[in-house]
Amino acid sequence: MIYAVRGGLSAAEILGRTHGSRLFASLYTLLVLACAVHVPIGLVAIAEEWAGWRGSKVTIGAGLFSALIAIMGLRTVYGVVAA
Repeated sequence: MIYAVRGGLSAAEILGRTHGSRLFASLYTLLVLACAVHVPIGLVAIAEEWAGWRGSKVTIGAGLFSALIAIMGLRTVYGVVAA
């Protein structure tokens, strides 16, 4: 992003380049799904080690946060590619 902006591209030009790009959609979908798996695992570890929270409530909360990351991320990918 920094490279693109410093190179003189505007947000409209960047969106114009990503519109309809299957490669962009594939790569960022993979990134979103990786984040949706990785982040909740770390949150569970932090909750257990730092706060001492254990049990199914922590796991369910992390699962819900994972779903939120996936939904928001995939909507963003769709919005950028289909815009």
